[in-house]
Amino acid sequence: MSNIDTELSGLIEPGRVHRRLYTDPAIFELEMERIFGAAWLYIGHESQIKKPGDYFATRMGRKPVVLVRDENGAVRVIHNQCAHRGAMVVATDKGNAGEFTCCYHGWTYHLDGRVKAVPLNHGYPQNFDAKDPRIGMLPVPRVKSYRGFIFASEAKDGPELEEWLGHMTTSLDDMIDRAPDGEIEVAGGVFKHVYDGNWKVYFENLCDAAHPLFTHRSSIDAAQQQSDDVHSDGTGEIAIRQMRQNGAPYSFWESQVGIWTYPNGHSYLGDYHDDAKLIAALKDPVFREYIAALERKKGKTEAKRILEVRRWNSNIYPNVSLMSQFQQMRVVHPIAVNRTVVHAYSFRMKGAPDRVFRNAISFANIVNGTGSLVLTDDLEIYNRLDMGMSSEGCEWLQIGRGYQSDVPDAHGGRRGKNSTSEVYIRNMLDAWLGLMTKGRAAPARAAS
Repeated sequence: MSNIDTELSGLIEPGRVHRRLYTDPAIFELEMERIFGAAWLYIGHESQIKKPGDYFATRMGRKPVVLVRDENGAVRVIHNQCAHRGAMVVATDKGNAGEFTCCYHGWTYHLDGRVKAVPLNHGYPQNFDAKDPRIGMLPVPRVKSYRGFIFASEAKDGPELEEWLGHMTTSLDDMIDRAPDGEIEVAGGVFKHVYDGNWKVYFENLCDAAHPLFTHRSSIDAAQQQSDDVHSDGTGEIAIRQMRQNGAPYSFWESQVGIWTYPNGHSYLGDYHDDAKLIAALKDPVFREYIAALERKKGKTEAKRILEVRRWNSNIYPNVSLMSQFQQMRVVHPIAVNRTVVHAYSFRMKGAPDRVFRNAISFANIVNGTGSLVLTDDLEIYNRLDMGMSSEGCEWLQIGRGYQSDVPDAHGGRRGKNSTSEVYIRNMLDAWLGLMTKGRAAPARAAS
């Protein structure tokens, strides 16, 4: 056991966490091994590999992998490494291929990663066998899809995917159920952005209901100054309402919005349901057309149930966050202790009016795009967090808001009495500590 192993448990205390978790390169290296090398990670969506030969290159932590549909239609996740000299084989983000060929010496692989051809095969030792299953673009040990969302784990054993997801399957269900035809697909390209900061602060910020009033002050002011008499194509009004809501007083966040957490580090921020919000949305003719399509396919009762689910950011630990209402998903790729890349995708709901998807893309551009008024504020904060934590200031960071008032949830988790509780940070860190020290995540600890 290394010296750092003996120190990990002492870096998290009730209501506070040591800044080393965000700044220590040695801890980051252990995270790549014990969290990103063991937990179920989101890889991609089945709509990105619709037919045999379709592939999508991504990463599991820092490890390059390829999500591919093989010749027989099976979904595979294979390591993007040539068995000859170790070069990365697939260099393009996505495409369709009948085989994979390394550009270094021409080793060729079947779509399932098995070696297909080795140039100059006669020159190797007698015990060299290209059919040896240990040679090839090796498969990731476990791959499973939940309703089209593909996850993979480097651990050969451990909890099954649905056990790992737990109650958070309902957020993925919500994403799909909103489609009148019951099917969604990745569409509209991808936003890629990078920030100089630790990967954990991204998830901590997504469910933080206390920061918008300060962090997004400039966009709040701009939205509040915008006249309601000025109209755009419809998406602008949605974005303006979102920015204005960011400026709501704490009384709103503490009465109308909630925060829920679940074992294995998962959480979501959402509204407490209010039919009046749906009534307001009905003024939008595109939304009325969408509801009509949903009701035709699923009936009025089921359509009402679906629309009453009002979740904002759902964090599925440790690498993906989704917004089912806005058909968005963000995937986090740690690069270094203070360097993180995020890929953001939009989804098209099949059976919904085309304008609904166009509005989703426009909303992503205005609110969550790399040049938007909102995301740029958050990126500035992530950079400031890294710079501040690297100083010689306070060693311990405070995460105790709501500690005494958190309450149990009916589905095995805990929730804040209101959405400004930092229970979601404590929950993620409990999962972090479990994976880093025991090889398994854990639920949030009850307040004492």
